[in-house]
Amino acid sequence: MALLDGVACLGDLPDTAVRRGQVGTVVEVLEPGHFLVEFADKATGRSIAILPVAAGQLLKLHEQ
Repeated sequence: MALLDGVACLGDLPDTAVRRGQVGTVVEVLEPGHFLVEFADKATGRSIAILPVAAGQLLKLHEQ
């Protein structure tokens, strides 16, 4: 994964509003295998959370 990649969360993130399937964008590469991801509400475009997430908790999305 790289900066500005679209990702989906593979499971609920405890103590956050982020749930399995929530779509986000990588906004910073923190270290190998860890990313700062902004998750936003699709309907409003408002940010739900900006969180550090391990690569194993994310699925990279590919545009068609």
